[in-house]
Amino acid sequence: MATVIEVTEVDDPRVDDFRDLATADRRPDRPGGRGLVIAEGVVVVERLLASPYPVRSLLGVRRRLDALAEPLAAVDVPAHVAEADVMARVVGFHLNRGVLAVADRAPVPDLDVLLARSKRVAVLEGIGDHENLGSLFRNAAALGVDAILLGPGSSDPLYRRSVRVSMGHVLRVPFAPVESMSAVFEALTAHGYRTAALTPRPNAVPLREAELDDDKVAVLLGSEGPGLTEEALAGADTTVRIPMADGVDSLNVATSAAVAFHAMNGAA
Repeated sequence: MATVIEVTEVDDPRVDDFRDLATADRRPDRPGGRGLVIAEGVVVVERLLASPYPVRSLLGVRRRLDALAEPLAAVDVPAHVAEADVMARVVGFHLNRGVLAVADRAPVPDLDVLLARSKRVAVLEGIGDHENLGSLFRNAAALGVDAILLGPGSSDPLYRRSVRVSMGHVLRVPFAPVESMSAVFEALTAHGYRTAALTPRPNAVPLREAELDDDKVAVLLGSEGPGLTEEALAGADTTVRIPMADGVDSLNVATSAAVAFHAMNGAA
């Protein structure tokens, strides 16, 4: 059972994990920080508590901690309760969601083990926007994608904004970084995946004809603007496009991903 601890002083060292989250060089989830995972809001905190990420502590107003009474009864972590103004001064801004939790990172899955137990995989190349990453992971969780590979140029999906936008589903979908696209293709080929690169190019196969619901398929997604690199396009078994109305040349990458993930479930 969680231990509820009253916090009345802003400088209480027991809440240092939550301190000054608005200041970039103090953020524990930023490069150079302590690598902590930060969850915001009752729903996301509950998903963190149910995830493989080792929770360190919580900080929230009493009403929000009361809403988490059931999941907190099953964990042995400190739950710090504070008035809203004290919490705001610790965090560095007023948090409408009223509760935060921090956790250490879970071990990164072994790539071969991850691919061996998966069938539907998304490969991200150059996805640097944290909101797009969060949306992608939420879509992946909703539409049955088993794993995500983070190729070159992709940002950390455990950045606070990504966790928030994903509604905590980034904590549910397993992912692994891969250093190069050549390593991505080597691993996918070794495990029998067919690879499909998503692109708006007119010579690509229309989505309805791409048969993405085959056994063991990996869809490649590139950044908005430049899209996938020539290396990624050339290395894929096929290129696939989402047909669009005249005058529209592309979709947001998270939206494109959702359409492709839906097709991977046989619903194109």
